[in-house]
Amino acid sequence: MTVRRPWTSWPAIAIAPVVITTVFLAAGCHATPRQGAVNAPTVVSPAPAPVTPSGAKTSILPHPADDQTPDSADNPIDHVIAISIDGLNPAAITKLGKSRTPAFHRLMREGSYTLNARTVREKTSTLPNHTTMLTGRPVNAGRGGHGYTENFDNGGTIHRAAGHYVASVFDVVHDHGGSIAVFAAKTKFKIYQRTWNSHGARDLVGANDGRAKIDRFTIDRNNTRLVAKLTAELRRKPREFTFVHLSLPDRVGHAQGFMSQPYLAAVKRTDKLLGRILNTVADHPALRRHMLLILTADHGGRGASHYTPTKLQNFRIPFMTWGPGVPAGRNLYGLNPTFRSPGSSRTSYRGKQPIRNGDVANLATDALDLPRVPGSGFDSPRTLDPFR
Repeated sequence: MTVRRPWTSWPAIAIAPVVITTVFLAAGCHATPRQGAVNAPTVVSPAPAPVTPSGAKTSILPHPADDQTPDSADNPIDHVIAISIDGLNPAAITKLGKSRTPAFHRLMREGSYTLNARTVREKTSTLPNHTTMLTGRPVNAGRGGHGYTENFDNGGTIHRAAGHYVASVFDVVHDHGGSIAVFAAKTKFKIYQRTWNSHGARDLVGANDGRAKIDRFTIDRNNTRLVAKLTAELRRKPREFTFVHLSLPDRVGHAQGFMSQPYLAAVKRTDKLLGRILNTVADHPALRRHMLLILTADHGGRGASHYTPTKLQNFRIPFMTWGPGVPAGRNLYGLNPTFRSPGSSRTSYRGKQPIRNGDVANLATDALDLPRVPGSGFDSPRTLDPFR
């Protein structure tokens, strides 16, 4: 994508890059919940917001007729919202259909997508995969990964797991003057507040914006209430980067089985919440014309759990993009021949890669015309392009 802003280049930091081979790879303050209140919110460090159609068919989101990419002065991407649906098996979207999941199908109809993306190879669990989304790294620390293998908050940081500082999308956006918010539905996500706020690196890019990378960090286990807080902020003053985690499918899947009827009902309820987010974006001119939305998942699941990383139902996930300049109804693999559609295979980190949830970090920074995440490996050349 064409860079539109004269950003200061990222300072020299001793962070070893991850090598994930593709044919194009370059060298490269929280309040404690009330006892017994399952849905009590926790707010951490809140701060005031500073089938392919014809080639002519693109997203119905308004944009100038002669502007087919967001990388122009008239219609740049100024905001990115990345949404992770915990435990979303893409088969549920297909099974429920567009009548029962209209918001997911809206993303597919108006944006570009695949229902055959991949998690990291090593793990199909929540924290390892979300850490990958934020850092662009695989899990294995011995091969340049972030090193966080546990699926609970161990009280430490991602840096401690890796043995060195691990940069994230938060670092890049914050250090270049952007504002960041996180809205999450699981309390174990506090590890990210600790990692990149309490233990954030110095800002060596331009003006010193401080070590704390995340401006607002909100945890609320009630997904409906969480989305209400998110949409209120989007209407008031959207951040440059917003990360959203919704947990209903995973919660019900563990309790009553993934792909069970209760699980499908949870996906349907999540679709309604997603619809509220999409409507908020569509109704807000600054977002409608200048926001890229990315949606993916940390893992799928079928039956009792999702922890076996060799099972297709666990490692296959959706990946969707929606916003101005994103062509409507297109398959992301069709748009991006540098990525390989994996069929039903698990895939390794060798050769042409499938689209993975770990591509979120560098897709977000690329869309905002910022440098890649230091030390990242997934889509390090940043060839994943939803605007083709």
